[in-house]
Amino acid sequence: MTDLRSLHRLGVACGLAAGAWLGAAEAPTKLVTVGFSPFLISLGMVAGVFVARWTVPTILKGTGYVIQDLKEKIHLVIWAILAGMLWAVANTLTVFAIRNVGLSVAFPLWNTNSLVGLFWGWLLFNELRGSGAKQWTKVLGGAAAIVVGACVLAYATSHQSAAPGQGGAALGILAALGAGLMWGTMYIPYRKAYISGMNPLSFVTVFTFGELGTTLTLAAVFGGGFHNLAADLERARPALFWLFLGGFCWVLGDLFQQYAAKYIGIGRGIPLSNTNQLWGLAWGALVFGELSGLPAAAKGMIVAGSLIMICGAVAISFAEAPESEQASWRRAVDRECSRYGLDAERVALTLQGKDPLAREKPKRHWWELLVVGGAVGVFIWLGSGAERQSIAMNTGWMYALIAASVALLAASGWMLWKRTGFS
Repeated sequence: MTDLRSLHRLGVACGLAAGAWLGAAEAPTKLVTVGFSPFLISLGMVAGVFVARWTVPTILKGTGYVIQDLKEKIHLVIWAILAGMLWAVANTLTVFAIRNVGLSVAFPLWNTNSLVGLFWGWLLFNELRGSGAKQWTKVLGGAAAIVVGACVLAYATSHQSAAPGQGGAALGILAALGAGLMWGTMYIPYRKAYISGMNPLSFVTVFTFGELGTTLTLAAVFGGGFHNLAADLERARPALFWLFLGGFCWVLGDLFQQYAAKYIGIGRGIPLSNTNQLWGLAWGALVFGELSGLPAAAKGMIVAGSLIMICGAVAISFAEAPESEQASWRRAVDRECSRYGLDAERVALTLQGKDPLAREKPKRHWWELLVVGGAVGVFIWLGSGAERQSIAMNTGWMYALIAASVALLAASGWMLWKRTGFS
């Protein structure tokens, strides 16, 4: 029981760190307000995501580990690519949502993904099955709070003026809710991978091919072809560094989110990572001043809606799974092992944070230095041409939020390394 509680605490810490970095990563999407195409912004961020998804696993585990892990669970490769495709569509929708209703409002709306993930976790992976009335009350009460908070925020958007010619707040709301649906469904491949014993670092390495390919296709199709896309990228050169950096930060948040989903399930881990709505509210309101032009009543509704939603997420996340529910989880694991011929003992050890593959110490390779060096080189190249964009910001609040995010990264990363060795 003590071991399970330590994993629950680890999952909670990872969820909180995920919220901070997923929130910070969306700040560069404010560039849509100065005329950049949503598809271009999404592509710029995904470029950063692509580089990060190769670099971080290489640094922490090495390519030998990742390759061996993928070989052992080769059936999950297609699921990882599918998850990346769903992510790419959702990420593009968030840019439209931010353009039409702002960062402070769009964040809580697309975080209804926790409801979608909660449903899939119960239906497909036996989450909450076998739990008592106390756990069900926390989860269902939290889910109701999230719905109420989303409704309050949706109503508050009627006080915002629509962007000229952009479809107004209604389309922004639909885009944010659509992103929530896509992201909520994306967690099916996540959980399927982790109850099969795959390391999140291996999963995201393949995941990135689905997201990059889909985003590139969307940008080319809706941007008038690859020729026009290349011209747009050249014009956006001074801003690409910020988009690239946002994508890199997003990967840090997503990795913590995936570890949370692995150790406490998607029904609990995803709502906890959705504390990014508070970070999104903080970035939007404190750094970009998004709420300054709204009536007092609208501001109050946005703050109240966010608080209601986050209380619901906390209630869900702290509903620790009892032994009876853990037994239901194990039945889902046994089903995957039987279906794909996996070693049940190795999978069980992996889910306890005791990765057998890590103990075998797969060989590291010389080309890993090239991967890391290439990532640093891309950052330097993009940074050399970066220019400050014409977006009003409060730099004091910006530095404060960055410092808090780094502190959470350090604390949660240390816990993850000490308990599981990033397994």
